[in-house]
Amino acid sequence: MVDRLANSEANSKRIAVVESCFGAAGQPLAIPGRVLIGEGVLTKLCRKKPKSRQFFLFNDILVYGNIVIQKKKYNKQHIIPLESVTIDTVPDEGDLRNGWLIKTPTKSFAVYAATATEKSEWMNHIGRCVEELLQKSGKAPIGEHAAVWVPDSEASVCMRCQKVKFTPVSRRHHCRKCGFVVCGPCSDKRHLLPSQSSKPVRVCEYCYLQLTSGNHTPRSECISRPGSKFNNDNLTDEEEEDDSSD
Repeated sequence: MVDRLANSEANSKRIAVVESCFGAAGQPLAIPGRVLIGEGVLTKLCRKKPKSRQFFLFNDILVYGNIVIQKKKYNKQHIIPLESVTIDTVPDEGDLRNGWLIKTPTKSFAVYAATATEKSEWMNHIGRCVEELLQKSGKAPIGEHAAVWVPDSEASVCMRCQKVKFTPVSRRHHCRKCGFVVCGPCSDKRHLLPSQSSKPVRVCEYCYLQLTSGNHTPRSECISRPGSKFNNDNLTDEEEEDDSSD
């Protein structure tokens, strides 16, 4: 189906509409062989709280952005090459249901669909696109991925020392290696994580010791916290709220 649609006029028009919705700030999306597979609104688990984001699945990339005007305008365009993507299901918990992880070397996060059927469609289509890309390129799946950030609301005290209580003065920080919410003293180290930044990034004391000893064992990527249609550099924690947690 993808090969049949690649050079069709209908596909070209659909991609042009997506480009126009992002405006001049968005990157061009139309290239030879690219097909828009599906689109829809998913709830993305961000640092502060879950937020609605518009997602577009192409046969080679996943694009998402903030919703400014429903079905008419989006901003803060993010483009993720599917070759680097791994997906894993997330167990249902409370109001956060029908979720899965989108993991890449530079950024990993959880998203949630409105229904179990939508979740299944999204995961099946993403998985099929990734598989076909890897088969064509002959590349192996990416083995290491960025940690999924634990939401601020899940930690009232530092997840490492278990002593420092977070207040307006004692701020939350995130370790870029494990994704834990940690206090300043427990995350005063920096270490180079080339897949995430060209500069050393904030890591917690535990991860720093593991990284410098060359014996790192990452924490589990699985987190248990928090309508679609288909065609058959190093940021501060504050910036991450609207970017990588976005």
